[in-house]
Amino acid sequence: MRIALEAAQAAAANGETPVGAVIVDPATGEVIAVGANQPISSHDPTAHAEIVALRQAAEKLGNYRLTGLTLVVTLEPCAMCAGAISHARIGRVVFGAEDPKGGAVLHGPRFFEQPTCHWRPSIEGGLMAEESADLLRGFFRARRAAR
Repeated sequence: MRIALEAAQAAAANGETPVGAVIVDPATGEVIAVGANQPISSHDPTAHAEIVALRQAAEKLGNYRLTGLTLVVTLEPCAMCAGAISHARIGRVVFGAEDPKGGAVLHGPRFFEQPTCHWRPSIEGGLMAEESADLLRGFFRARRAAR
């Protein structure tokens, strides 16, 4: 999660919402990919941290199936990211802060609980949740103050 938080801080430094993600092979501990939010800078509405990390991991491994890998992300994934996680067959998702407004794992559509979801990773929420939430709160507080 520390690597994901560093990626989130890098996103914030670039004016992006501070969300970071890392994909790890739990068998070896190897970091496969790191992603940071970049929809603004990349002009890509799908460039959430999770999607960026999934794309990097798939490219690195030469396979769109990322079965058995763990995705660690600073914020509860949205519906788009949950769908991509399911399609990639990620084995485990660990996230920091919950997202009552935009999250789709514990909140909103609860994507992985839907009968149309074909792959359900194991889920663990709350890892370094305060640090993740503080980063987001500070970012948006600064943006409001700048107006």
